Amino acid sequence: MPQELHILALVKGEEHYVFLYGEGAESELIQILRQWAADPRLSFSWFDAAVLTARLGTGNEPQHTSPQHRCR
Repeated sequence: MPQELHILALVKGEEHYVFLYGEGAESELIQILRQWAADPRLSFSWFDAAVLTARLGTGNEPQHTSPQHRCR
Protein backbone atom coordinates (compact mmCIF):
# COMPACT_ATOMS: atom_id res chain seq x y z
CA MET A 1 0.00 0.00 0.00
CA PRO A 2 1.52 3.38 -0.99
CA GLN A 3 2.24 5.91 1.73
CA GLU A 4 -0.23 8.80 1.89
CA LEU A 5 1.54 12.06 1.06
CA HIS A 6 0.62 15.64 1.89
CA ILE A 7 1.64 19.04 0.61
CA LEU A 8 1.78 22.22 2.64
CA ALA A 9 2.47 25.46 0.76
CA LEU A 10 2.89 29.16 1.41
CA VAL A 11 3.16 31.85 -1.25
CA LYS A 12 4.74 35.16 -0.20
CA GLY A 13 4.90 37.49 -3.15
CA GLU A 14 7.29 35.88 -5.60
CA GLU A 15 8.51 33.28 -3.09
CA HIS A 16 6.96 29.85 -2.82
CA TYR A 17 7.56 27.58 0.16
CA VAL A 18 6.42 24.03 -0.54
CA PHE A 19 6.69 21.18 1.96
CA LEU A 20 5.90 17.61 0.96
CA TYR A 21 5.67 15.08 3.77
CA GLY A 22 4.42 11.62 4.54
CA GLU A 23 1.92 10.50 7.11
CA GLY A 24 3.49 10.70 10.57
CA ALA A 25 6.24 13.18 9.59
CA GLU A 26 4.51 16.23 11.06
CA SER A 27 6.97 16.60 13.97
CA GLU A 28 9.92 16.63 11.58
CA LEU A 29 8.18 19.21 9.40
CA ILE A 30 7.51 21.44 12.43
CA GLN A 31 11.25 21.33 13.20
CA ILE A 32 12.01 22.43 9.63
CA LEU A 33 9.49 25.28 9.91
CA ARG A 34 11.21 26.42 13.13
CA GLN A 35 14.65 26.28 11.50
CA TRP A 36 13.47 28.29 8.53
CA ALA A 37 11.75 30.89 10.72
CA ALA A 38 15.01 31.35 12.65
CA ASP A 39 17.08 31.75 9.46
CA PRO A 40 17.65 35.49 8.83
CA ARG A 41 18.48 34.78 5.17
CA LEU A 42 14.87 33.77 4.51
CA SER A 43 11.78 35.95 4.54
CA PHE A 44 10.00 32.99 6.16
CA SER A 45 8.82 34.34 9.53
CA TRP A 46 7.65 32.94 12.85
CA PHE A 47 4.13 33.98 11.84
CA ASP A 48 4.47 31.90 8.65
CA ALA A 49 5.65 28.94 10.72
CA ALA A 50 2.69 29.34 13.10
CA VAL A 51 0.18 29.51 10.24
CA LEU A 52 1.58 26.38 8.58
CA THR A 53 1.79 24.53 11.89
CA ALA A 54 -1.88 25.32 12.49
CA ARG A 55 -2.72 23.98 9.03
CA LEU A 56 -0.95 20.73 9.90
CA GLY A 57 -3.38 20.28 12.76
CA THR A 58 -6.50 20.97 10.71
CA GLY A 59 -5.68 19.02 7.56
CA ASN A 60 -6.24 22.06 5.31
CA GLU A 61 -3.46 21.19 2.91
CA PRO A 62 -3.78 19.86 -0.66
CA GLN A 63 -2.89 16.18 -1.06
CA HIS A 64 -0.89 13.65 -3.09
CA THR A 65 2.54 14.50 -4.42
CA SER A 66 6.16 13.32 -3.85
CA PRO A 67 7.97 13.00 -0.46
CA GLN A 68 10.39 15.93 -0.36
CA HIS A 69 10.57 19.48 0.93
CA ARG A 70 12.23 22.40 -0.79
CA CYS A 71 12.24 26.16 -1.11
CA ARG A 72 12.21 28.28 -4.23
